[in-house]
Amino acid sequence: MEISMRAKNISPSLTLAITAKAKAMKAQGMDVVSFGAGEPDFNTPDYIIEAAKYALDKGMTKYTPVAGTLELRKAICDKLARDNGLDYAPESIVVSNGGKQTLRNAFEAVLNPGDEVILPAPYWLTYPELIQLSGGVCVYLNTDASCDFKITPDALRAVITPKTKAFVFNNPSNPTGTVYSEEEVRALAKVLEEREIYVISDEIYEKLVYGVPFYSIAQVSEKMKERTIICSGLSKTYAMTGWRMGYSVAKPEVAKAMSSIQSHTTSNANSIAQYASCVALTDKRGDEFLSSMNKTFDERRKLIISLAKELPHASCNEPKGAFYIMIDVSACFGKTCDGKVIENTSDFCALLLEKSLVAVIDGAAFGAPKYIRLSYAISEADIKKGLARISEFMSSLA
Repeated sequence: MEISMRAKNISPSLTLAITAKAKAMKAQGMDVVSFGAGEPDFNTPDYIIEAAKYALDKGMTKYTPVAGTLELRKAICDKLARDNGLDYAPESIVVSNGGKQTLRNAFEAVLNPGDEVILPAPYWLTYPELIQLSGGVCVYLNTDASCDFKITPDALRAVITPKTKAFVFNNPSNPTGTVYSEEEVRALAKVLEEREIYVISDEIYEKLVYGVPFYSIAQVSEKMKERTIICSGLSKTYAMTGWRMGYSVAKPEVAKAMSSIQSHTTSNANSIAQYASCVALTDKRGDEFLSSMNKTFDERRKLIISLAKELPHASCNEPKGAFYIMIDVSACFGKTCDGKVIENTSDFCALLLEKSLVAVIDGAAFGAPKYIRLSYAISEADIKKGLARISEFMSSLA
């Protein structure tokens, strides 16, 4: 008896694997510095935790509508109007078990076998797997640091074919930290408006931007709003990764399809977390928490950029959003470490962890085989320690 071909073709999450390995090494007493984390290193604000306790005490432990409670969906609509100038009704909202499920629902709702999905690279490593699971075909659109990892309208137009069904737009980006300006978003939208193409807009890092504004592609026009499926959640904004609270926003017929799919997979998201999320979105204390967290991340961002720029045999971009930085280590290829030749980023990452006890993510998993990804959702002390070790490791290469 064998497992399905679908299961065989799916790769496990490298970021989760590296993070787990680093934690296991730490548990063994090793002084590992891990840059793998894709989550804020802040605890969920107390007022949200108290809301969850209240929900438990009040017996809010039953099933809810599959798409989420009306109260929470209204709170999400209010957030979209307040922050993005977008007018939606609760019928357009589907609350899910985390951002990954919102994306899976979206791909399942719009893709047929063989449909092409344009995916800018570097990309979050889960996108290709979800597209493949939904029967889609990835069409990669490569970028690099020379253009700040941004795609151009001409490059986008060049890869559109009669089979193109969707375009994945992750803004701000994981893994690059790239943030598109309003002008750049509008230029891409102009190309997309020429064809009947869905936009899967992953906006999970919307609130984590530094010195630049965020602009949703759904804001461009009514036509783009009609074609866009916004996928977001509360995990990054309110440090609620373990609560598994995601939500999608789409025209009612697409939202209904996504809700129907979810009804046969997980049904509703956790009822306690839904109530706490409603409070998270409506309580003004959230603004103070977010402002403080952003200030801390921005300080770490500036620190890691300054240290990364001093690394031998390396170069980096300057991320404007999320909490990641990509470092080009291709100049290390062909060099040796204790007689072992570094042929690619996989070799680099493995030797760095083995010799220097620093865990980073191999950029090949993101479609960026010259780069490594570092998360600065860790303390300044660990950033300094980790970059010093990376510098020493690079300097030791022959």
